Amino acid sequence: MSTLSALIGGFVRQHSRAYAISGLMLAGVATLTVWVPRKVGSMIDGLAAHTLSGSALLMEIGGLLLIGLSIYFLRVAWRQILYGAAYKLGVSLRTRLYARMSLQGAGFYQRQRTGDLMALATNDIDAIEMAAGEAMLAGFDGALTLVLVLGVMLLGVDWRLACVALLPFPLMGWAFWYISGHIHTASTDSLKRFSDLNDHVQETLSGVRTLRALGLEQRSAEQFGELARHASDASLRAQVWEAAYEPAVGLTLTAASALTIGVGGYLVWQNQLTIGSLTAFTMYLGQLIWPMFAAGWVLSLIERGRAAWARLQPMLDAPLAIDDHGSLTKVEPGALTLSGVGYAYPEQSTPALGGITLALKPGQTLGLVGPTGSGKSTLLRVLMRQLTPQSGNVRWSGHALDQYRLHALRAAISWVPQESFLFSSSIADNIALARPGATRAQVEHAANLAAIHDDILNFPNGYETEVGEKGITLSGGQRQRVAIARALLADNDLLLLDDALSAVDTGTETRILEHLEELRRARPGRSAVIASHRLSAVVNADLIVVLRDGRISETGSHEQLLEQDGWYASQWRYQQLEASLDAL
Repeated sequence: MSTLSALIGGFVRQHSRAYAISGLMLAGVATLTVWVPRKVGSMIDGLAAHTLSGSALLMEIGGLLLIGLSIYFLRVAWRQILYGAAYKLGVSLRTRLYARMSLQGAGFYQRQRTGDLMALATNDIDAIEMAAGEAMLAGFDGALTLVLVLGVMLLGVDWRLACVALLPFPLMGWAFWYISGHIHTASTDSLKRFSDLNDHVQETLSGVRTLRALGLEQRSAEQFGELARHASDASLRAQVWEAAYEPAVGLTLTAASALTIGVGGYLVWQNQLTIGSLTAFTMYLGQLIWPMFAAGWVLSLIERGRAAWARLQPMLDAPLAIDDHGSLTKVEPGALTLSGVGYAYPEQSTPALGGITLALKPGQTLGLVGPTGSGKSTLLRVLMRQLTPQSGNVRWSGHALDQYRLHALRAAISWVPQESFLFSSSIADNIALARPGATRAQVEHAANLAAIHDDILNFPNGYETEVGEKGITLSGGQRQRVAIARALLADNDLLLLDDALSAVDTGTETRILEHLEELRRARPGRSAVIASHRLSAVVNADLIVVLRDGRISETGSHEQLLEQDGWYASQWRYQQLEASLDAL
């Protein structure tokens, strides 16, 4: 595991030019800043000795103003250059995190909370970004200023006075070490508490209708209040420890100033030091305030960055559920074969699939039926390589699925899951998701095939109607049909329907299935796999497979399965009786 320093070191080397320019500008700022007290001390001595005329004094004051303006513009410039580079680290980390999460399987998201992942992409990466930007340059600026100021105090003013003034500083160093350890602990807790709060808000907003239906608004609000208090208290503890730097600096500089005035006054009394030199030394001592505060600020930012990196790095290094090392970048239409496919979920003792062997020729439709939990959805996820079978293999067009690149494999598959997901956009944009360049006529044609076109026209804004987050403004059946239209518009070689007609009535189901049959005849090489609890959805399939406890118990066409008089036949009679009763 890499450390935060290794991460930042690599980033600095990658953007060495920006950091070098910023460093040179800061060196100029530090040099000019250190020059000011010496200039002021010289002016005071000149005034005291009556050797500085009025015009010369104005020239000296003008020079000080010019130095002040130069310091101002250099500080503005280095901040723009530095932060322009440091923000790139945030962009890079967020891109890496997003890319990693987009490749993870369902198991990863079963272990991780959405709110926590969102917090990582915001608060935690912001903390790392600050460590790479503000902390790096504040540390460089403070260290350079400290070295120059101490050098001038020791070599340019009076080394005896400098040694006396530095006596309290070791105690400040110990205080900084003690405080930084507590900041790391407090920052870690603060980031975690924010993640908990973020996760609660995300879950509450996603399930707000359920909370209202169950009358749990007050309970949810109380939980939010408790989490908010915990997050606030944790953040306050971190801020309290950060604030402890200031008293440590203040006490140290107060003690150093007292020693400076006492010893410096004695040296002036003994004519071993001029008043101008004592004034300059006092100003230099004041300039040590920034390096001391910078040290505390830098330590605080670094500890926050370390805590954030310790949370973020495991997400970036989390192994992918599915290896993407295939070499084939295009799927050619061909037979889909499964040979002895078996899969067991890590948290379950019994396998979800066991010894599944079947073949689907190009252009054929496969129906998957069986009781709840029989393995239908698991088999579809294996076909999409969301899951890797632990035994057996799946081949498409003569190649094992892992020989294809994931993006190529999934680009050849149109999938409609059980829970249709719609994005917070217009209906037209949701349908055209897989084909952003589709024309309105193509979008409407797909909607007609999915039997949703007439419903869309009844909305006030038609196809431009915003569906809200997760399609909240649509009914379950409408969401399913929009998702089906999206899959049909993609026009891929393999169509997977995972109980995608469960929320529509039988009449609408019949229309959609008729349209699918028309599409299959229009494009002979297109295959389909339809998993359904409703047997009427698979009546016309070329092959119907009954899964029970993850194994194939019956296979055949609709007529053949009725003749076998097994689970399929009894379920068909039951559903037909149910449909006739509903029609009464």
